[in-house]
Amino acid sequence: MLSCLERVTGPDPTHAVIWLHGLGADAGDFWPIVPELDLPPETVWRFVLPNAPVRNVTVNGGAPMRAWFDLYALDRMLPVDSEGISASCAALEELIEREQQRGIAPGRIVLAGFSQGGSIAARAALLAKRPVAAVLALSTYLPLAEPLNPSSAAAGLPCFVAHGRYDEVLPIQLGFQLRDQLSAAGCQVQFREYEMGHQLCAQEIVDIAGFLRAVAAGQPAAVRNRTD
Repeated sequence: MLSCLERVTGPDPTHAVIWLHGLGADAGDFWPIVPELDLPPETVWRFVLPNAPVRNVTVNGGAPMRAWFDLYALDRMLPVDSEGISASCAALEELIEREQQRGIAPGRIVLAGFSQGGSIAARAALLAKRPVAAVLALSTYLPLAEPLNPSSAAAGLPCFVAHGRYDEVLPIQLGFQLRDQLSAAGCQVQFREYEMGHQLCAQEIVDIAGFLRAVAAGQPAAVRNRTD
């Protein structure tokens, strides 16, 4: 099982967020975000922050780094490391199962990820055997791997998709494509674009917190589509 950091908002968590970092980062990348979300105490969350395996990344000259899958080219819509993607999705499923064993049902588990981590979070949610609560897909895209046939878990799945207008790593067009792909799979997509590059911003954190509050209340549709 993947090594993880964990951060809780109180005793006896009833909900969980499994949050995957981006290429070359690690589990500590989003550790500081948890208190910034300022989530209300009525719902107690466990944030599970896994480390991706260290692997040689082709596009970075074969340098070893934490990565959810290999990248063969800068064009993110070219075929990629299908084996690595499948392995990372399977590892994420293991973390979901562990949360179940700790008393949190899949319907109270949010899959989140930034950049490459968001690719895995979104894909795993679409293929899940049982529906998760929601997906946070941040500055990310769905890579071209083996054919993606969404399971019934995708129907009505709440998805928060966010992207920077000036993203220099993953152009916002990829965010638009992800929005459309998730919608076509039957997901309930809430799309945001922000005045930023390949990063998170203060307003995005506020919106993520609002989305999580709505998910906990069973009302994710309460967070309306808009641009900021």
